[in-house]
Amino acid sequence: MRIDAINIKKEGQLIADYRENKQEIMQFFDYHPFLDFKERVSELKKRSYKREELSTQLKKLNRAWGASESTMNNIGKLKEQETLVVIGGQQAGLLTGPLYSINKVISIIQLAKQQERALGVPVIPVFWIAGEDHDYDEINHVYMPEGATLKKCKFNQSLYKKTSVSHIELDKDLCRKWLDHLFAELQETEYTRDLYEGLMDSVDESISFTDFFANIIFKLFQDEGLVLVDAAADEIRSLESNYFIELIEKQNKISHGVYEAAEALKRKDYTLSLEVKPSDGHLFYQMDEERILLERTDDGNWKGKQNEIQLTTEELLHIAVNKPEHLSNNVVSRPLMQELLFPTLAFVGGPGEISYWAALKQAFHSLEVKMPPVVPRLSYTYVPAKVRKALELTGIELESAIQNGTETEREDWLKSKQNSSIDEAANALKQTIAEAHEPMQQIAAAIRADVKQLSDKNLFYLYREVDFLRDRMKQAMEEKYEKELYQYDLIQMMLRPDDGFQERKWNPLPLLNSHGKEFIRQAVNHPSCFTEKHYAVYLK
Repeated sequence: MRIDAINIKKEGQLIADYRENKQEIMQFFDYHPFLDFKERVSELKKRSYKREELSTQLKKLNRAWGASESTMNNIGKLKEQETLVVIGGQQAGLLTGPLYSINKVISIIQLAKQQERALGVPVIPVFWIAGEDHDYDEINHVYMPEGATLKKCKFNQSLYKKTSVSHIELDKDLCRKWLDHLFAELQETEYTRDLYEGLMDSVDESISFTDFFANIIFKLFQDEGLVLVDAAADEIRSLESNYFIELIEKQNKISHGVYEAAEALKRKDYTLSLEVKPSDGHLFYQMDEERILLERTDDGNWKGKQNEIQLTTEELLHIAVNKPEHLSNNVVSRPLMQELLFPTLAFVGGPGEISYWAALKQAFHSLEVKMPPVVPRLSYTYVPAKVRKALELTGIELESAIQNGTETEREDWLKSKQNSSIDEAANALKQTIAEAHEPMQQIAAAIRADVKQLSDKNLFYLYREVDFLRDRMKQAMEEKYEKELYQYDLIQMMLRPDDGFQERKWNPLPLLNSHGKEFIRQAVNHPSCFTEKHYAVYLK
């Protein structure tokens, strides 16, 4: 298997400037993402953490998910004062969700290994499962190949409340049937049986959606020492009580700092994936199994965003002390909580995450800590042999296919097989009809308004017939050259689905079925540079 860095030009302005270390964006961060790790180590030495308690709770969680001995050993190392972590996270998507979740895990593991060698201290890879998130519709489906297109395969477990994913009990019978349906769509290979049985075992071993996600992750990254943490676990909440108190007491400074940074970023014309206002509480309260986003009122109290609940600050502090499991973080407070819980050497994030982290520097400073180095995750496109063959047949460069897709080349190739352009011929015919029809329209207009309307409708029908003929001719051309056009469609589906990166749409299941887990192991062990924008992984 070969892995090559490729140059991707299409990036948002914020992430492009961040990679180039431009002052316009770097002023919103505390560290250079690729250079300041020794400085970060010095900063972390001044701080203390609940290492013993954190290690104890992480052992309990990870053991239940089937963690390997290497993971348990790493959790034990967290008790040592010099041990640091590289952290990143994602929602608990079905079958791990889109490929970017896998790519993020690979990134965390790689950066931890690199920095452990460079710094000479233990650096543990930690994946933060956002089990507190309640957007079920974002995680309840995967996309599967159907011919040369992708189709959405939804897991139809009903859910009527905004409940945290970690608190949704997995319907095991429904999940088994759903997996059977997915595997019926796959061609059987030497890897199919083991993959199927492993996933069925994961269903048996899971209670919640988060359990299902974690169990699969450990099967894919068995010997990498990866540590998982469920943000919604009561074991973790019990450690966060004091930190919730700090977030509540410093809400005003945190919220105003984030708001002012967001406004400053907008003035610089950066696109920000974050909508904030000074009254945001940046915490959720769980009531009747539903998460309620809190805001600060003019009189200094707290309320639900839709006025579902009213709380005084004293009442909220009482909850933080006695029932911290009723509180959870939002997109702003989650990074702060990670920072307070873990001795974080670096945070690994995607472009969207780096965009909103750009507004968080003052929020970290409100807690009297620095924002950790924010490292762009590695981005991969996996290229099977059949796609490489299709690229050779069509003469399309891989870099162009990943960045732009194949629609232009497909259309140009089809036009080259026509004696004359179907579109041009259709447009010329419409022009001829319009000119011939003009006298009829003038006569109709002179007779009466309703007759003029009838003549307009007549012209519309004539145009429609031309459009029908044009579309049918195009369809016939596609049918005639179906085999050749399939190569373009295959490339598009695999490398640029829905005009986006493969990693944002594809689930790993089809690749695991056709290539086994080895390609993930090789990607983990192939040293990649975090300054590169994208990698192509050539699968056998």
